[in-house]
Amino acid sequence: MSLHRHQLQTTGPGLYDFTAEAESFVRQAGSHEGLLTVFVRHTSCSLVIQENADPDVQRDLNAFFQRLVPSADHPSMSWLRHTTEGPDDMPAHIKAALTQTSIGIPVMEGRLALGTWQGIYLFEHRERPHRREIVMHLSV
Repeated sequence: MSLHRHQLQTTGPGLYDFTAEAESFVRQAGSHEGLLTVFVRHTSCSLVIQENADPDVQRDLNAFFQRLVPSADHPSMSWLRHTTEGPDDMPAHIKAALTQTSIGIPVMEGRLALGTWQGIYLFEHRERPHRREIVMHLSV
């Protein structure tokens, strides 16, 4: 069993690829097979496995979530009560609740069993930069 903490600096909403860091952790652990659990220790961002070849996929995904859950100062969001941390905070919590904060990825033959076009991303939902902590745990 191995554990690793990874810090990721965001600059605003969007997807931040950290597949290489996860792959490096698995290589260094030296396990032939197992399960990598990836967990983000925050409630206003999330984790997704997504297309890593065409950046339009990431842009479209981010735009979809912006339309689905607009800023708290948008008229359609007037029902929100939690607004003390800014107009992007409660919408960020909603977006995180709609996605996930933990992902399990099988390890086969010493490598992540991701598909050809899959990458692991932190999905930042806040407008301003944040320092996010991701915890990776490899079970064998």
